[in-house]
Amino acid sequence: MNLQPNIPKPSRNEVEKYLLRWRQLEKYYNQERALNKLFVDLCPKNDNIEDILLKCSTLNDFYSTNIFDINAVANHILSLEIDERLEKGDLSLVEDIAEVKVGDPPKEHNFYSFATKYCSHHKPRLYSIYDYYVEKVLIHFKNETMQLHNFTQADLKHYPTFIMVIHDFQKCYNLESYNLKQMDEYLWQLGKEYYPRKY
Repeated sequence: MNLQPNIPKPSRNEVEKYLLRWRQLEKYYNQERALNKLFVDLCPKNDNIEDILLKCSTLNDFYSTNIFDINAVANHILSLEIDERLEKGDLSLVEDIAEVKVGDPPKEHNFYSFATKYCSHHKPRLYSIYDYYVEKVLIHFKNETMQLHNFTQADLKHYPTFIMVIHDFQKCYNLESYNLKQMDEYLWQLGKEYYPRKY
């Protein structure tokens, strides 16, 4: 029998507790600061391959995103000319970045979680990060309450729907004063605590 974990109901107090805890997670906190320096200060644009390679490689290392051909992904991002779309918060950009042809002969791969991270580290208030832990928590609370719109696990792999679900979650629990980055830090920690992965 697969018992659901007893996760405390989301509230401002709960979010604040986890945001404080986030700042005390030295490894992750320092990685985030390093990524901010890289994405915001050192390489904010995506118009040359060297900058994109640096960002892709660092993300892949810090997050273990399993990108096995960094050069192909970086060239794909360069070809999309993404900077204007990032500025506008174009949500369709995530799926455009995610779908990459890799190998010989070229085969389509979908690096969805990586693409959400790439966009989020450029514009953390416009793009939220999708990963296993966040997915688990959102589905948990969908099953806990009838107030959240119905969605499936597959729906969360459609980025505009994923963002809609995050906003819906905020509205349902009166968490609209928090930005997407803060919500990500809260949801990710909840997932890591209550849905630990077994390796």
